[in-house]
Amino acid sequence: MSGMAKRRSIDVRLRIDFGSAGSVGPGKIALLEAIHASGSLSQAARDLGMSYRRAWGLLDDLNRSLREPVAAASVGGTGGGGAALTSFGKELVATYRAVERVATKAAKRSFAGTLAEGDKVTRGLRRPLTRSLAKRAGRRATRRR
Repeated sequence: MSGMAKRRSIDVRLRIDFGSAGSVGPGKIALLEAIHASGSLSQAARDLGMSYRRAWGLLDDLNRSLREPVAAASVGGTGGGGAALTSFGKELVATYRAVERVATKAAKRSFAGTLAEGDKVTRGLRRPLTRSLAKRAGRRATRRR
């Protein structure tokens, strides 16, 4: 790609709110995946660079706000304690990742060609958006009179 600007990627950070019950987003899903990979909440927290208290709080929030627990902890013994995702927790991660893939594909299709050098939005998107916003502002100003 010599001489041409390197194409930037379009990423989606998805957060799903369940009303007042809570939410799930990239951080909680990453925690669940790290628990699944390590079999330990404390190891998952270390792997993600967060405190054990923060990880425990996120996991507790998920377990309390959803219809079923997403993970179960075992009390330490000779080999120490551990944590494992429940089948519901595995299903939650898989469903979240599937929705994330769909959203990312839609964003890439919808915003294709909008990025140029330095991630500046091209005029092709900015002008119609500016005109649309100006029209809306004009209509609001007219209504107020």
